[in-house]
Amino acid sequence: MNPGKDYRISLQGKAGYVPAGSKQARDSAHFPLFQCVDEEKLKSRKTFATFISLLDNYEMSTGVAEVVTAEEVAEINHFLDAILETKVMKLTHEYLVKKNLAKPSQKEFRSQLYNIWFQLYSREPGKGKDSCGFEHVFVGESKRGQEIMGLHNWVQFYLQEKRNNIDYKGFVARQHKNRPDEDDQVLNLQFSWKDMVKPVGSSFIGVSPEFEFAVYTIVFLKSQEKVTKELVRVEEYELQIVVNRHGRHIGTAYPALLSSNNPDLY
Repeated sequence: MNPGKDYRISLQGKAGYVPAGSKQARDSAHFPLFQCVDEEKLKSRKTFATFISLLDNYEMSTGVAEVVTAEEVAEINHFLDAILETKVMKLTHEYLVKKNLAKPSQKEFRSQLYNIWFQLYSREPGKGKDSCGFEHVFVGESKRGQEIMGLHNWVQFYLQEKRNNIDYKGFVARQHKNRPDEDDQVLNLQFSWKDMVKPVGSSFIGVSPEFEFAVYTIVFLKSQEKVTKELVRVEEYELQIVVNRHGRHIGTAYPALLSSNNPDLY
């Protein structure tokens, strides 16, 4: 999606400091972050359309076991089929096969992606299976209704903002760059979501679901560390792709702009 053409954002004011767990934040933005998005273009692209169908499948609060219906499993499979048809994911698969991190069979690779991203696990020992990598990264969840976790995806942000569930509070500036540009495709944001405040959350803006799946999956599979920080350059951005492992699954993943003045973006 092209900034200024397929979507337009309004950065407005710089967000102030807010401690984790806070319910209040000074609002430095009187208008939504997204001024407009070409929804027809989103819906016409198979990967975006199937991605959006997954966003209402999850229980927001941790500690509440997820129930996955047959219809939801079918939606996951349709999404995986869609992204695996793209050039981005075909190149990703080829790369991972060369590194002996994936099997040549597309069916096995699809199963591998399902396990990494959609297999449910518990975020609290002894509790029911209440989370998965996809929910945390792309949908967002709350720590027992008290604190926002995850939600690092621009499409979900836009849709929640449109429904008045998200209130954008302003951008979080990097050191050495006081204000981002409105065509920047990686941003640090502060916002409230259903009466909880996210002091700072980072997200790609305008990118496709398959791009994010590709980047995060590669970093996840290349390392067995609990937290992996991979230095990458994406166009003019120098950033770290941060991936937190939850056993054999993704715990969280997000782009961290270098010189960020708040490294804790979980």
